[in-house]
Amino acid sequence: MTEFGVETRADGVGVVTPEGRLNMVSARRLREVLVGLVERGTSRIVVDLGETTFVDSSGLGALIGGLKTARQAGGDLRVARVSPAVLSVFELTNLDRILRPRPSVDGAFDD
Repeated sequence: MTEFGVETRADGVGVVTPEGRLNMVSARRLREVLVGLVERGTSRIVVDLGETTFVDSSGLGALIGGLKTARQAGGDLRVARVSPAVLSVFELTNLDRILRPRPSVDGAFDD
């Protein structure tokens, strides 16, 4: 089962770190975590995929849903530290153009 690290930094950015597989089973929990952050007032979110070993269409759907939720609240969702295996899925689906992976969590909102 995928574990999720969740923290809100001093600068107001929420960081979610899924550890393991981001698939049909864990995508629902990711959606809940992202919506919960936004509901508590954290609309700038970084999903740190450095510990994510696999992502399927359900996981991608959860990320896109989180992006939509964050943007509707006036924020944004960024992904960082994307592993090569997960990046290849992003590239195959062209989601790397929408979620534009960042090299680090700390610099995800620097632009």
